[in-house]
Amino acid sequence: MRTYLIVSGHEEPNVMAADWVTILSHDPFIVGVAISPKRYTHRLISKYREFVVSVPSLEMLKDVWIAGTKSGPEKLKEMSISLVPSTKIKTPSIKEALANMECKVIDAREYGDHTWFVGEVVGYTYNKEAFRGNKPNLKFKFLAHSAWTDFVTFNEKIYRA
Repeated sequence: MRTYLIVSGHEEPNVMAADWVTILSHDPFIVGVAISPKRYTHRLISKYREFVVSVPSLEMLKDVWIAGTKSGPEKLKEMSISLVPSTKIKTPSIKEALANMECKVIDAREYGDHTWFVGEVVGYTYNKEAFRGNKPNLKFKFLAHSAWTDFVTFNEKIYRA
């Protein structure tokens, strides 16, 4: 599964790792993310009704691990990321990310032990070299979660049907 970083909060920003993220619509551009109510991020998204989906690269693996294994905003002191202002929302984006999708919550529903937050992408920033021709440039080593402590990047070979 692709791995993302979810940024939430304004004055007390937090970052968590998430694999359960997907595009739900292209027009309008809508994404969804599943987050447990036990997570600090859940509280912040519920409060501010917005979040950022950041796309990390392999170079950010240590930060992804910290974001995914520690709780609360104190972990930001251990991370090497820079939070920068987003273009359309108050929740910050991650400067080092390959892309940042700024989302306003348009729906939230409970499914089992998670809440499915649905966000309309209202702004974004991205590394233009990492997305040449509106396609991911695999040389930038987009990160995916393979198993508990294992991560992979995508092979640069493209297979066509």
